[in-house]
Amino acid sequence: MFILVSGTKDSDDINHPQTTPVLFKGEFEDDYGIHYRISDTLWIQYPSTKYHIISWNEKEQYILARNDDGNPGDRGLFTRIDYMQFTNMEPFIWGFCLTNFNAITLEDAKSTASADRKNPKKGCGGFPFSRMKKLKK
Repeated sequence: MFILVSGTKDSDDINHPQTTPVLFKGEFEDDYGIHYRISDTLWIQYPSTKYHIISWNEKEQYILARNDDGNPGDRGLFTRIDYMQFTNMEPFIWGFCLTNFNAITLEDAKSTASADRKNPKKGCGGFPFSRMKKLKK
């Protein structure tokens, strides 16, 4: 399912057309061994969690998404995922933080305070950003 959002105050909040930046597309593994697949419309965290991407805010480095109705928890709620790119951390090229994964409204998710990218080891609510590496095919 694709959700179209209209009437936002900040035109930078939604990319038109809805596309995922190339760096974040594809299949990844985080530093905990969890696998992911990210496309223009879907963020899958295996084995059974899906987020339907609503928008990418490249300027402020966050994604807004709706939790899938079939997820094990927080079904149908909204998520804000903050992300950042890494340098000198190969094979990890970027990381993310589920800044808010159970917001009642999209606006609640959007207005969540951003993760602390200056401190990626503790900037995700006291925890590290999950570091992502591209999976080889």
